[in-house]
Amino acid sequence: MAVTCMIVLFSLHSLMRMDILAWIVGLPVLLAAIILLYYQYRQSRTLKSEMELLSKMKIHSVEYDLVLKAMKLAIWHLDIPTRSFTLETDYRDASDTNDFPPGISIDDVYQRILPEDADKIKKGIIELASGRADVYHEQFQMQVPHSNRHYWLEGFATVDKRDFQGKPLSVVGTLMRIDQQKGIENALMEAVYHAEESDRLKSAFLANISHEIRTPLNAIVGFSEVLTNVEDESERMSLLNLIKKNNADLLRIFDDIMSMSKLEARGGEALKKSTFKLKDVLEELADKYQDKSKETGVPIVIENVEQLPILNTDRDRLREILNQYLDNAMKFTKEGQVTIGCTSQGDKVRIWVRDTGIGIPDTMCNEHLFERFVKVDEFVSGTGLGLSICRSLALSMNGEVGVESQKGKGSTFWVELEKN
Repeated sequence: MAVTCMIVLFSLHSLMRMDILAWIVGLPVLLAAIILLYYQYRQSRTLKSEMELLSKMKIHSVEYDLVLKAMKLAIWHLDIPTRSFTLETDYRDASDTNDFPPGISIDDVYQRILPEDADKIKKGIIELASGRADVYHEQFQMQVPHSNRHYWLEGFATVDKRDFQGKPLSVVGTLMRIDQQKGIENALMEAVYHAEESDRLKSAFLANISHEIRTPLNAIVGFSEVLTNVEDESERMSLLNLIKKNNADLLRIFDDIMSMSKLEARGGEALKKSTFKLKDVLEELADKYQDKSKETGVPIVIENVEQLPILNTDRDRLREILNQYLDNAMKFTKEGQVTIGCTSQGDKVRIWVRDTGIGIPDTMCNEHLFERFVKVDEFVSGTGLGLSICRSLALSMNGEVGVESQKGKGSTFWVELEKN
């Protein structure tokens, strides 16, 4: 029994020595394992944070590119010490846009800007580079490469980096094509101009027309009242002729008003082209003025009537132009004759009305004569609309009008149109 107890005690003692030994050997291993696990844990956390940061940066980069694409912007940098210009990102969707090589001198960039805009761009960049300004914003025009054309840009810029003393080291900016915006601005400005011009013309029209209508109307009313008290036959005939003349003037004024109103109303109305003999139109107009021709003793002659061409254009508009010319010729010609003719010039034909009347001074034989309310003699009745109507009608037919005249020797008014 004693032996057995001793054996048990010896066994327990051995086990205790083995446990202590295991702890002595295992503790460093355990500590090393704990440290390794902790290091792996920290590394995993760091890696996770870096991945999250990279993911956020990627998202921000996508959003950044998306904004640039949506706005169709270009991003550029200017290194101030080296004066080198770099176009980093360019989403402007135009094939004619300048493409600058990286690191190009800013002076070479200035060379491609239109001279009238280059100075203000230089001034803005200098203000940023010197630190006198923080931002700049300009609109300017740049030359299309290998072309005489140009395009519009809008630029924003600001200081990007500074040294320890606050002196700018680099500038960052954006560029945007604004051709469409400029087109809209120009269209709006033109619309405003036309609105103002229309208002001015309306006022001038009312002033002129009221005066021109009042003059013959007063004569008609005045002479009609006097006519009932006149017994002398020759005097009565003289008053009747005056009334008749003022009636004709009044009707002519209303004709001009109606012609101008129709012209304004139809605006861009398409031409009503037809094929017709010019001879028929000229003979029709000559017949219309036969009574006046007999009254004044001034004949109307059609030159080379059998050789007149066949035309394909708007007959009514051409007739109205020639009617205006013929009416003026009969009004200002007291002796001699009025001649209507035609001259072919290649694929064009020039139809003219020539008179032997009072003529027009050289200083007035220009485009100004065909503007509204322009009259050679302010003391002669008329609205000053006739020649303006002629020019508008000719332009609507892709034609031209003109005049050749000498003071005291007569005038030749013409309209030139394409034959077909």
